[in-house]
Amino acid sequence: MKKTFPLKEPGKVDARVVEAVKAEVRKYLKRERRKKLPEGFDQWDFACKVGPDQAVAETKSVKDVFSAIDVVAKTEAPQVYIELLAAAGKRFPAAAVAPTVVTDAAPPEAAPEASPQTE
Repeated sequence: MKKTFPLKEPGKVDARVVEAVKAEVRKYLKRERRKKLPEGFDQWDFACKVGPDQAVAETKSVKDVFSAIDVVAKTEAPQVYIELLAAAGKRFPAAAVAPTVVTDAAPPEAAPEASPQTE
């Protein structure tokens, strides 16, 4: 999706227009993620750009797209350019981390024995 959304519409509150833009982006992401993956791939990766227009759009991660839309809206820009391009990708397993064993820790001090008190 390569699209320029207006952020100002006559007769509509600007905050609602921004929310409508975010809703359309969410719908697009859900639609793309539902598509069947090609053989050998296990996830969809997205190349994202967001900015006031195409010339100054900055590359963002998928999770930063919505905050970038808010930033553009706060600058009072009349529009926001959003580019989301889906590509099949492979998920890499997290590196196995050996459990950390603390060996330099001092042993806990023994509690002093309670002496019986005589009254």
